Amino acid sequence: MTIKNIPVGYKDSPLGIIPQEWEVKRLGELSEINPSKGEITSKFVTFLAMSDISEQGRVMNENIVSTDSIKSGFTPFKRNDIIVAKITPCFENGKGALLNNITEEYGFGSTEFHVIRCQQCNRFIYYHTISYPFRKRLESQMTGSAGQKRVPADSISSYKIPLPPLPEQEKIAEILSTWDKAIEKQTQLIQKLELRKKGLMQQLLTGKKRLPGFCKKWEEIELGEILSYEQPTPYLVQDVNYKNNHKIPVLTAGKTFILGYTDEENGICKNIPVILFDDFTTDSRYINFEFKIKSSATKLLRAKGQNNLYFIYCALQCFKYTIGGHERHWISKFQYLTISLPSIEEQTAIANILLSCDEEIRLAQDKLAAMKEQKKGLMQVLLTGKRRVKYGNRFF
Repeated sequence: MTIKNIPVGYKDSPLGIIPQEWEVKRLGELSEINPSKGEITSKFVTFLAMSDISEQGRVMNENIVSTDSIKSGFTPFKRNDIIVAKITPCFENGKGALLNNITEEYGFGSTEFHVIRCQQCNRFIYYHTISYPFRKRLESQMTGSAGQKRVPADSISSYKIPLPPLPEQEKIAEILSTWDKAIEKQTQLIQKLELRKKGLMQQLLTGKKRLPGFCKKWEEIELGEILSYEQPTPYLVQDVNYKNNHKIPVLTAGKTFILGYTDEENGICKNIPVILFDDFTTDSRYINFEFKIKSSATKLLRAKGQNNLYFIYCALQCFKYTIGGHERHWISKFQYLTISLPSIEEQTAIANILLSCDEEIRLAQDKLAAMKEQKKGLMQVLLTGKRRVKYGNRFF
């Protein structure tokens, strides 16, 4: 028999040790799950598709539509409700939102949403719905066939949380909301830095804006004349059982970029820097560290002669290229596209400016990632009562 060491002011519970004045409650006791539509008298309502909700628990886009245009079957909700995606992979990825700030009082959304209408502090309940324990536990209770698994409403209703008194709920929610505002501000800063870099690229890579000390005419030249290509075969990963404690990243040129990490010692690409070019999508990445590759539909591009590879990479990002058909684009078309190319000295000067922008963006992204981790850790201790908060002159 195990004897628990329970600190003063705490007690044992079905969820473990919690503060003495806290209770364990099911969400169904604290809220109404998937309430009925009720009477709607307004002419307009908010409509939220799944794509309007972020994986960070936010409403990214709000559609205002006439009430008469809503077809039966959509999920009804009201301002101050919480929505949670029910279908895989949206649920596991964190899709959901607190609807405190939607424009219209009433709304409808995807049939793949669950709605939680709270009787207590909705922000406190919302933070539970975006927490790792909530998503992980309910993921194990999903039902249905592969690719169509859903979280049952009963699983949300029966989900148990440790519940503090209302003033402490509100204080915890206030603290976490402050973190959310700081994270949003940092996200906006990154967006501004990215827009600034994009504007500089449009000016500097076309010669519309020249740097001081450079006046030589630029040359129009085909990409195939300044870039050589290599097939990825020597660098393809053999074992896709990736683990984070391995050292060598396995890359793709697409959005995912780092697929995982491998411990394979052979076939590592060490001849860097290089541009990773997806032969089907024409996505590209500038790589300056050792790596392996997953897809054979990739070209490795390197600069020929006296040319700056990063300058050329940035120029590639400015192309407006329409993909047509399932073909290998580099050999058939892409190598014949032209860019305006200045002297190597001007290429390097422009590349250095854009690299400085990249470094500024990277530092801002690192700070954002750290803030998100800190908030995640804070949620774990605040929502369970392991760390108490101060409300007025009282410490909980």
